[in-house]
Amino acid sequence: MEDEQEQANESPEEVEERVEQEDGEEDPEMMEDEEKVSEDNTKKKVALPGIIYLGHIPPRLRPSHIRKMMSAYGEVGRIFLQAEDRCIRKKKKKAGSNARDFTEGWVEFRDKNVAKHVAISLNNTPMGTRKKNRFHDDLWSMKYLHRFKWSHLSERLAIERQVRKQRMRAEVSQVKRETNFYLQNVERGKKIAKSARKKAAEPGSNHVPDKQWNFTQRKTEEEIQALKSGGDKNRIQKRQEQAQRAEEQSKTNRSLLHKIFNVS
Repeated sequence: MEDEQEQANESPEEVEERVEQEDGEEDPEMMEDEEKVSEDNTKKKVALPGIIYLGHIPPRLRPSHIRKMMSAYGEVGRIFLQAEDRCIRKKKKKAGSNARDFTEGWVEFRDKNVAKHVAISLNNTPMGTRKKNRFHDDLWSMKYLHRFKWSHLSERLAIERQVRKQRMRAEVSQVKRETNFYLQNVERGKKIAKSARKKAAEPGSNHVPDKQWNFTQRKTEEEIQALKSGGDKNRIQKRQEQAQRAEEQSKTNRSLLHKIFNVS
């Protein structure tokens, strides 16, 4: 009761000072709880993922093999391997090979620190630890991609697909234009020939036929070789004739010298 009477007799300024003092005093238990919560939050920080780029994918290496190899160093997330070009794939099919190979790849680790360590330690090292391993003679060619996210890869693949579609559309439209141009010229030639036949069939017409141009055809390789071989024969014959003439002249010179110096 006395405390209540004292609080009732307090002035407004004294009341404000008392409230500020009470607010300034913090409960020690509350402070300990807040510190525990902050420590738990620091422990529960989510590890950022890291991506490694693979520049060389040997034949017959599949994503399951890569996952098995990389899981020994850390938790592996997504894996993507870029397939080889369609033209190369078609050539292999024509040659009788159905093997599907890859050119490059990306591997995601759950922790970027693990990805950095793996890229530094495994680069330019053999893929297989044992000699019996199929990929023992192949070397890892990998690099850690700094600040690279998986969304960047998906965007790049989407852009490549769009570029491929646009290129195909351009090629198809070009082929259509060429075929249409060829068909138009064929139809035009037919009309011109038909009108020329009609004019020539009319009685008393002085229609002069169009001048025909004669073009000399280029000689084939066989004809060129035949001409060369014929020219070689002619050269040999000329050389033989020249040698015979030289022998005859030398004989005549000898006979003259014999007559001159053996005169007695």
